[in-house]
Amino acid sequence: MSSVPWLTLLMAIPLVGSAVVAFLPGSAQQAKRIAVGFSLVTLAVGIVAATQYNSGSTAQFKLAEQHAWIPQLGVSYALGVDGIALVLILMSLVLTPICLLAAWHDVPEDIDGARRTKAYFALLLVLETFMVGVFAATDVFLFYVFFEAMLIPVYFLIGRFGGARRQYAAMKFLLFSLAGGLIMLVAVIALYLQGPGGADGFLIAKLTGLSLDPTTERLLWVGFFIAFAIKAPMVPVHTWLPDAATESTPATATLLVGVLDKVGTFGMIRFCLQLFPNASEWATPFVVVLAVISVLYGALLAIGQTDMMRLIAYTSIRHFGFIVLGIFAVTNVAGSGASLYMLNHGFSTAALFLIAAMFIRRRGSKRIPDFGGWQRVTPGIAGAFLIAGLSTLALPGLSSFVSEFLVLVGTFGAHPVAAVLSCTAIILAALYILLWYKRVMTGPKPEGLTGVRDWSFREKWVAGPLIAFFIVIGFYPKPALDLINPAVDKTLSYVHTNAATVAEGSTK
Repeated sequence: MSSVPWLTLLMAIPLVGSAVVAFLPGSAQQAKRIAVGFSLVTLAVGIVAATQYNSGSTAQFKLAEQHAWIPQLGVSYALGVDGIALVLILMSLVLTPICLLAAWHDVPEDIDGARRTKAYFALLLVLETFMVGVFAATDVFLFYVFFEAMLIPVYFLIGRFGGARRQYAAMKFLLFSLAGGLIMLVAVIALYLQGPGGADGFLIAKLTGLSLDPTTERLLWVGFFIAFAIKAPMVPVHTWLPDAATESTPATATLLVGVLDKVGTFGMIRFCLQLFPNASEWATPFVVVLAVISVLYGALLAIGQTDMMRLIAYTSIRHFGFIVLGIFAVTNVAGSGASLYMLNHGFSTAALFLIAAMFIRRRGSKRIPDFGGWQRVTPGIAGAFLIAGLSTLALPGLSSFVSEFLVLVGTFGAHPVAAVLSCTAIILAALYILLWYKRVMTGPKPEGLTGVRDWSFREKWVAGPLIAFFIVIGFYPKPALDLINPAVDKTLSYVHTNAATVAEGSTK
């Protein structure tokens, strides 16, 4: 156990910050600065916590904490991280202050502007607390609590601060997520009943390696997988995402697609593979087909979009297809690629959403046909957008290339047809990114634009760290992979050990 409750601190600091922002008197500008300050303190504590992470330890979860919570039900307040969870938490901590800076003008400064601004920034900090919790939970019931709790701030962020169809988008998001969560709750309770029970019977460590009846294991796997497929999102349960992303503010869309949706793919690794290895092997052909469909469907739909935010949402469906493909290839190379892909997608999606929002705020429209020639108006933002787009289509030398290449190479040995079909999405990605850039940026300088300036100092701080990440990880991914690889190996060891046990039993 860790002597310092690092993970609890990472949840407590933004939660306290949200209360300060919401209830202390002051102007909207003060509330924004306080929110950014608390998010930066959380990031600093997260970096210190990461330095205490002992990758050489044999324990699966480091920085661990455990306290009795509801012992009568076997529920513990148990936190801990492996390399995958730590990377995703750090991604969340970096993206939160960036999104807070990007959200500076998201709430109109009308008569009620100060109160609404405080509520908006407080909700973003509450969301940061739940993002850390869901990746750090090592008790299955506690994970479920955070999984559902995330819905609350996101629902209000979309429904109260979103676009014209915000109520529809928020309700659709909520209904899809609640449906998946309720199915998972049934599976969580059923899994506990199959386990050893006791005051800490919901711990992942206690539920790993159970000897389950094949039918029971498959039903439990389905219960977890449906919830994660909705959250990921995968075809055919993806339809909530384009509406939610389109109607959200850019900051909300970034955290929703860049971080929260990773809970789906993270859950597939942490629960589907580790707790139900037999069922995962049984379902692999079906999941691989769904992943390839998601890859191709997302890319094809993105080509035809005229709304910038909706286009980014469909590109994310493509990316999540790649991540799921890497997870269920069940090879160490593909698993490392999928885990790194979660990190890279978070930053590349953030860049696309937030930089596109800079154009939308200046033009007053999200429609691609309303643009043209903007590289002559805002050359700095246009350059940042080009780098973000090239990273998204996995150009060699930028971050996404490494993860996409690992997924395809690792998948090819196990599922060559799926890998080859997914490769076609690389061509489609080049089409939708380069066509988007051509329609928005090239051509004669648009008429009637007066007083439009290139990016501000604040906007440079929004885009700058993201672009730096693309380049650094693109050329030197080793630090991230050094954290991820042992966690992938540990998780896949459960699957491979189980497969070997089954093979031995069948030969006797």
